[in-house]
Amino acid sequence: MGEPAGIGPEVAAAAFLALNGAAGLRPLKIVGDPDVFAGSGLPGEAFIPTEAKAVRVPGKPDSANAAATVEAISKAVGLCMNGEAGGLVTAPINKHVLMQTGFRFPGHTDYLQHLTGAPRAVMMLAGETLRVVPLTVHVPLAKVPGLISEAAIIETAEITLAALVQDFGLTAPRLAIAGLNPHAGENGALGGEEDAVIFPAITKLVARGHRVTGPLPSDTMFHEEARARYDAALCMYHDQALIPIKTLSFWDGVNVTLGLPIVRTSPDHGTAFEIAGQGKADHRSMIAAIQMAAEMADARALHK
Repeated sequence: MGEPAGIGPEVAAAAFLALNGAAGLRPLKIVGDPDVFAGSGLPGEAFIPTEAKAVRVPGKPDSANAAATVEAISKAVGLCMNGEAGGLVTAPINKHVLMQTGFRFPGHTDYLQHLTGAPRAVMMLAGETLRVVPLTVHVPLAKVPGLISEAAIIETAEITLAALVQDFGLTAPRLAIAGLNPHAGENGALGGEEDAVIFPAITKLVARGHRVTGPLPSDTMFHEEARARYDAALCMYHDQALIPIKTLSFWDGVNVTLGLPIVRTSPDHGTAFEIAGQGKADHRSMIAAIQMAAEMADARALHK
């Protein structure tokens, strides 16, 4: 369901109807308070209702809805964990609203990691022509160099490579790893992280049998010919990864959580309170997220 006051319920309902309630052979269900979807045209059998209730006032988030929002997530995760569902697609939430009621997680991904007991969750943004993984996510740029380590690069790379096999059906995935500094440090002239940390991590990954290249200058690794040489790109910080994917796949990009024991995707946008309830929300990213979740569930041969 996502945040009731945002565009999540709108795009979820629109995607459900556009797909006629199924992604391939997989029927769709919306987990949340059906009252939030009043007037959407969804049939009653489309819902798995929450016990907690919510009131939808577009553009006006209310912490009173937090219980229903959180319950929808936890109930959907439970359905995936016990095999009743093949995957989870989450509509966007508003972290500030949830934290007002004691929610102690920075966002969806951290909460899903907690609910599933996963040791590490990794964010991937995927479109038709590019998949990117940011090593560091929502941290100030000034803190990024201190968060880059061999261990973090190796762990994130191996989670990504495993997902490319398990969820995307690639038998010999190729991973490109970006440098941190301009021109990937230019042999130390523009920064030392590449020589000191990134290249040694790549060397160890290659020694383990992985197909990994880098560190690559980020200003030349995202054009069409460069993208043909890898299946995913591991980037050092948020904007290094998200600028190219949102440039190439703004309306159909999908947020995928790697490293979980369940399939989880979400549309690559936020709650968009400023247009909620105005009929302006674009549901293409939600459709893409649903279809990708179904394809990942198929790749894992999960319950239909």
